[in-house]
Amino acid sequence: MSGSLNSSEDRPLWQGRALALIGIVLVAFSLRSAVASLSPVIDHVAVDFPLSPVVVGLIGAAPPVCFAIFGLVTPLFERRFGLERVAVTAIALMALGMLLRGFASDSSTLLAATVVVFAGVGSGNVLLPPLVKKYFPDRLGIMMTVYSTTLAVSTFLPPLVAVPVADSLGWRVSLGMWGVFAAIALVPWLTLLIRERSGGTAAVSTEEYVLDPTDGVHDVQDAVAVATGPISTVPANPRYFGRLWRLPLPWALALVFGTSSTMAYVSFAWMPTMLVDIGGVTPATAGFLLSLFALIGLPSSMLVPILVVRFQATRPLFFVAVGAGLVGLLGMLLAPTVALPLWVSIFGLTAIMFPLSLVLLSIRARTPESAVALSGFVQSIGYALAAIFPLLIGLLHETTDGWQVPLIVVASVLVVSIPAGIVAGRRRTIEDEWELRNGRW
Repeated sequence: MSGSLNSSEDRPLWQGRALALIGIVLVAFSLRSAVASLSPVIDHVAVDFPLSPVVVGLIGAAPPVCFAIFGLVTPLFERRFGLERVAVTAIALMALGMLLRGFASDSSTLLAATVVVFAGVGSGNVLLPPLVKKYFPDRLGIMMTVYSTTLAVSTFLPPLVAVPVADSLGWRVSLGMWGVFAAIALVPWLTLLIRERSGGTAAVSTEEYVLDPTDGVHDVQDAVAVATGPISTVPANPRYFGRLWRLPLPWALALVFGTSSTMAYVSFAWMPTMLVDIGGVTPATAGFLLSLFALIGLPSSMLVPILVVRFQATRPLFFVAVGAGLVGLLGMLLAPTVALPLWVSIFGLTAIMFPLSLVLLSIRARTPESAVALSGFVQSIGYALAAIFPLLIGLLHETTDGWQVPLIVVASVLVVSIPAGIVAGRRRTIEDEWELRNGRW
């Protein structure tokens, strides 16, 4: 079955499902604005109450920890209560947490509110692809393009406006206003729930549809659909997990994904503070540079799937990402006051690894079921690895009273990932690898 579903029965994107379309866009926007809106105003928050590097590190570690935990438990709640009900709960947690961050009175309440935010975000990450599958089975390609583009926009926009808003209206408004967007996202989903309970019909297909990761990729929309990984709410076969632990390929993919996540969450936790310290820039400029870092990921999310699926460019893309990351870190380490935007932009090319990791989750498995198992394995281990480093970087910064050692540690993560990138670039599936070692999958 093709991911595009180009049939005569296709209907306009908005016909009978405009609320779902609006709801998906608003939720996607909230998923990343929650990550990117806090670190640019940390200096403003610290004026009102102290924030130790350990606390900032814990705040930076909250996203991957919550993604790993709630990525595992959300499918259990979804099967018990239904997709839309759990989605409403996740959105409500996001909205509540982001609003509560604006009312934080000390570092503990700020951290607690952040955990609430990312409990919702972790669930939302799992729920959005199945929601797209349910309401837009005939438009998966274009909806995944909308979805991924919204994620990219909501990653670079908050750092761009956070500091100016904090300067004019205060950091509490700057943090809390993103909760308003999440609260607005409740409206379409609550409306759909009310319609469903009152006997109304939502004009959606309930056909069980799974994107076949081995289908041909014919255009940008299809490629982006593949890059989101397997779209399925079916739980993975536990037997597959036992096999994945014994194969090099899943571990290599987990390390590549973990490296990608480490670069992102260390940057969102510490880049503005670091750039103020080493580059002598203002907090507003540091926020702009963080936005620039995030913006580099937008073209990557569109181009990488095509380059991998059509041209088998896994290893070249991986080495471009690692090489650019090392060059950017070296520039920030040795010449931070010279061409700082250039170093940040070059380091931003590490974002290539994120869509690269996701597309590999699809094409390194033969079937949707094994792709789901691989996705769960890779993301659980990858997020667990990524959760270590925001806290570790904070501890190293506090211990050394500088950024040289933390930057070297981040560079070391890139270097250590090189063997994993080489293994991940092999043109074989997990089934191929198992059969070479153990016989029939």
